[in-house]
Amino acid sequence: MGPVEKKLRDQISKYGTICLGLVDSENTNVEDAIKISLLCEQAGCSGVLVGGSTAVDQIYLDLIIKNIKKKVKIPIILFPSNISGIAPNADAILFSSLINSDNPYFIVQAQALGTLLIKKYNLEAIPLAYIIIGEGGTAGFIGRARGIPPDKPDIANMYALAAQYMGMRFVYLEAGSGMISHLPLEMISHVKRNTNMILIVGGGIKNPKDATKIAQAGADIIIIGTLLEKKGSENAFIKLVQSIKKTKKTNL
Repeated sequence: MGPVEKKLRDQISKYGTICLGLVDSENTNVEDAIKISLLCEQAGCSGVLVGGSTAVDQIYLDLIIKNIKKKVKIPIILFPSNISGIAPNADAILFSSLINSDNPYFIVQAQALGTLLIKKYNLEAIPLAYIIIGEGGTAGFIGRARGIPPDKPDIANMYALAAQYMGMRFVYLEAGSGMISHLPLEMISHVKRNTNMILIVGGGIKNPKDATKIAQAGADIIIIGTLLEKKGSENAFIKLVQSIKKTKKTNL
């Protein structure tokens, strides 16, 4: 376990649930990426994820990361969709396998191709099972995921347990960026109750009320992306992060 993972775990132990902001490196300019990251730090986020479902420009990705790191002290963590999402100046990388993809490339081949760069850049790799629920938005389409039906928590739990038994320490249940609704609370609590992994939940979370319900259901980390991209949403985002860190898990 590296220092970034340890910090995340320490903050989860302290607050119960924490928040990470997501910067879409594909659709965000450097100035806006800095503003979003500063807002994340001000709100009390435990880190900033940087990546995109179709991002392919490694040079621009690293430029964004270098500029963010000049302004914020919280960890910058890569969230790649492909080997093009690896950059040398981040603090860590979510070393993720899209385990319900129909394409082996997104399960293990891209990961194998990326290992030498990760080692060369001395990036802290955090082993993550990435599971698409429902259609999964762009990530589901690009990753050729066989999306798990939202009303089938047992299937999500099967995949999560498989990842745990293979040694992964984090699991991410993803509804997809820009989705209208967040994941069913029953699915979140079912997976948390039956695994020993750090549970990340993202997609369709737009207000403090939804975030609180998801935290209560058992999420250890909540990812917020779409809300951060909306102009004038700064106060709403701060309230959302504060509500997450004040919530106790009750629905397990």
